[in-house]
Parts: sequence; structure tokens; C-alpha cells
Amino acid sequence: MKVLVFIVLLLIYVLALISNAAIILVIQLNKDLNTPMYLFLENLSFLDICYTSTTMPKMLQVLVAERKVISFTACAIQLYFFVTFVGTECVLLGIMSYDRFLAICIPLRYSIYMRKTVCIALASFCWFSGFINSVVHTVFTFRLHFCHSNKISYFFCDIPPLLILSCDDTSVNETLLLSIGVFIGWTPFLCTIVSYMYIIATILQIRSTKGRQKAFSTCASHLAVVVLYYGSAIFNYVRPVSTYSMYKDKVIAVLYSIVTPMLNPVIYTLKNQDVKKAIGRYVYSKQQ
Repeated sequence: MKVLVFIVLLLIYVLALISNAAIILVIQLNKDLNTPMYLFLENLSFLDICYTSTTMPKMLQVLVAERKVISFTACAIQLYFFVTFVGTECVLLGIMSYDRFLAICIPLRYSIYMRKTVCIALASFCWFSGFINSVVHTVFTFRLHFCHSNKISYFFCDIPPLLILSCDDTSVNETLLLSIGVFIGWTPFLCTIVSYMYIIATILQIRSTKGRQKAFSTCASHLAVVVLYYGSAIFNYVRPVSTYSMYKDKVIAVLYSIVTPMLNPVIYTLKNQDVKKAIGRYVYSKQQ
């Protein structure tokens, strides 16, 4: 099955790279998409490219190599960047829900609240949160002594499988995972839920059926990404180590580390009329 799995994963990786790069290119080439919503979408696509590239190349190499090895330093680097991008995306999805809340619930003040400087500050905050989160987890994970085994029952270096290999007391690491997870994972998730409660209440007050459908289609893509991503990421990190199951965790990790980056551009393209029109205009102009 090795060759088949390698081909499938390679196709998923290439599709994720091409589709996310295409989203960034379309947004850059179309002035009509120069809005806060698409600035955040551009950041999301860039994040998906980054963190699939953190794990997938090594995973593909391990599949075909006889010695399935990653050095201690490479493991630390992989963990650092992967946790950075996962944390950044958690906060970014929360910011995107706030953007949709303002656009639908307070449209007349939207341009004031989401002016360009505010958008850049919010995007920078997402990245800053991800980097700080990763520094803390990487330092506290790799200060541990690993004496149980040097074999990771996982397809990349992640916090839970490394804690299981440690012979030290990991209670501090578990506390950090839970406490920082509340800020990075649960807080944006709950803010997203509250935002969508207000959004749905506002949409239901729209008298025009066409207006309601347009408002729902605007938010449907983001909500689909939120449910898939938060559900899998929070399950994997914000719980005690004693409840970890490597088999189940590997399946869940596949969702947010491999499947979601591939699906994000597809979901946004299929559900978003503006993006589809922009792609259509670009393809048509090239044919002309």
C-alpha cells in the first residue's frame, strides 16, 4: 500500500499548494477583491501552504525511505513551525467571523471598524499569537528528557506523541496545552459561535429571500471551515494526555493538517460568487 498512499498524499499536497496559491494570485490580481474579507482569506491560504509544507514533504520522504528517520533538531523545527501555523489559523478564523459579523450586522459602520490599518493590525495579531504560542510549547516540550523510546507513533513531530515519549513529569506541559488552548482555540471558537448567532438572527430579519440567500452564502464557506478545523484541532490539543489515543489522534490530525488545507480553497471558491467571477474574468481575459 506504500506506493498508493504516497501517490494519494502527493496529489493532495500538490492540489493544496496549487489551489491556495491560485486564491492568493486571484486576490492580488483583482482590485475588486481588495477588501478586509479577502485580506484575511489571503492570509488563510498562505497559512495552509506553510503548514502543509511543514509536514507533507517529510511524510512523503518517510513513506519511500528505508530508514524512516527525522533528526532531533529537525523534529524541534517541525514542531515549532507546525504549532505556529495551527495557532495562527485558530485566531485568524475567529477574526474572520468577527469580520462577517460586522459586515452583516453593522454594515453602515463596517468601513470604519474594518479600515485597512485595523485589518493589518488584526492579521499581525494572529501571526504574533501563533509565534508566541509555539515558542512556549516548543521550549517546554524539548526541555524534557526522552528516554522511553525514540520512535514516534505519528506521521510528524507533534506535542502529544512527544509528551508520551518523555520520562519526566509532563504536568506543566499539559497545563500549558489546556490553558493556552483556551486562548488560542476555545476563545476564538466561542467568539465565532456568538458572532454567528447574531449573524443568523440578522439574516432571518431580511425580508428578501434573495437577500437572505446571498447573506447565507457569504458565511457558509467560513462556517464550514470553522467546524472542520476547530473541531479537529481542539480535540487533538485541549485535553489531558491520559486520554490520548495515537490511532484516533492520527486520524483527527489528518483532518486539520492535510484535508482542511486542501478543502479550504475549494470551499471558498464554490461558495463565494466574487471569487468565482474573478477567476472567470481572469481566465476569459487570458483566452482573449
